[in-house]
Amino acid sequence: MEAIILGTGTSQGIPVIGCQCDVCKSSNPKDNRLRSSLLLKINDTNILIDAGPDFRQQMLREKVEVLDAIIFTHEHKDHIAGLDDVRAFNFSSNQPMEIFAERRVQTALRNDYSYVFSGSNYPGIPRLNLNTIDEEPFFVKDIKITPIRVMHYKLPILGFRIGDLTYITDANYISEEEKLKIIGSKTLIINALRKEKHIAHFSLDEAIKIITECSPRKAYFTHIAHQMGLHNEINTLLPEFIELAYDGLNIKFII
Repeated sequence: MEAIILGTGTSQGIPVIGCQCDVCKSSNPKDNRLRSSLLLKINDTNILIDAGPDFRQQMLREKVEVLDAIIFTHEHKDHIAGLDDVRAFNFSSNQPMEIFAERRVQTALRNDYSYVFSGSNYPGIPRLNLNTIDEEPFFVKDIKITPIRVMHYKLPILGFRIGDLTYITDANYISEEEKLKIIGSKTLIINALRKEKHIAHFSLDEAIKIITECSPRKAYFTHIAHQMGLHNEINTLLPEFIELAYDGLNIKFII
């Protein structure tokens, strides 16, 4: 099974046009970060976690021709703003896209994409089939997904465990009970916004602490702001089994 990190960036701390910071001037492609999302390729099933503003670009870059489902962690725009572009997959499969989200997130989707849910059946609008999830495990086809409740400041959102892989973005708190769902993961992908503390995201040191507590064999940081610094420089500061992820990183895992 493969997990492809489609994007490792965030709207937090995006520099203004013409910025001359080291990250913006870097010639290392690993410093070019689209908005955070993850593609799971499991047998013949492709599952996407979050579809942000860069969704179309990410699908084209990875040459994704089939997409079976999209799971949303939460409703912030940098995680849902690309949803209109599922129409290309609707056209190729002649099927609605299966969407898995909490009821609160579905309400946001209905508001942001009101034309999809108006009942008008206007030609060419995205076709979506909403599936409600909560904190209980659910299945996409025969693939078990275990939600992990985390806090994004005051907003409860979901991370997910699939087999021996856990993916968490936009968190700044995980309860001891929910950490138990992570323990045993061989690979943990978790957000680390920057070195400095942030009100709604783990800092670098806070994310390292979570990784130490959960003891995966390998850990990667995602949802990285420009303030974090250059990919290669930060990696030299990290323990051997922890790395900054980068866009296009391919990870093998077992379910």
